[in-house]
Amino acid sequence: MNSREVVARYQARGKRFEILVYADKAWRLRGGEDVDIREVLVGDTVYYDVRRGLKASPEDLRRVFGTDDVYEVAKKIITRGELQLTAEQRRKLIEAKRRQVVEFISRNCVDPKTGLPHPPKRIELALEQAKVGIDPFLPVEAQIENVIKALRPILPLKIARLRVGVKIPPAHIGRAYGYIARTGRILRSEYQSDGTWIAEVEIPAGLRTSFVEKVSELTRGSGEVRILEEVR
Repeated sequence: MNSREVVARYQARGKRFEILVYADKAWRLRGGEDVDIREVLVGDTVYYDVRRGLKASPEDLRRVFGTDDVYEVAKKIITRGELQLTAEQRRKLIEAKRRQVVEFISRNCVDPKTGLPHPPKRIELALEQAKVGIDPFLPVEAQIENVIKALRPILPLKIARLRVGVKIPPAHIGRAYGYIARTGRILRSEYQSDGTWIAEVEIPAGLRTSFVEKVSELTRGSGEVRILEEVR
């Protein structure tokens, strides 16, 4: 098991069931994100004991979970059970996420006095000085606002922003809304007569490409994103 892999465990009816998962993706799934369970699992086996390699029987899976489908069982174990993390695994995940945060700020923020970006090393030192908490499982875009707010007393920052229009068909609102609300600030929204959701959202300019791609993914290509203006 490497530093990215952890055990998810669920106990019921006198039995223990375990699966091996990728820590960051498992926590994102547990937190309500739309993550493909096939990308979360390391292998496709449910165990009684991962370390000993003891595989759970289909009969016990059906008795406890109502199905012996590995992926359905895995979802229930992740959302209802326990996710194990060692201190070292958590430390490495936080370090990786911190690097992503530094990269994002370096690419998307400038010193408002000079109009120039801050060097990554200066951003790292400011993060340490401000004692900013980084969530290893939360996407960068979902925590960047709080990080920047914490840094501003130490490091003057201005982030370029975009105002975008989104249009989501009724069948995909449930999947797309959470991501859009986490990523940006919803300025205005309404539902059309056919149930389609339209909204104006303010997002960091650096997320333009990833935002468009993610909305397309969550709506299976039927959602629309239009760039309205740059917010200064």
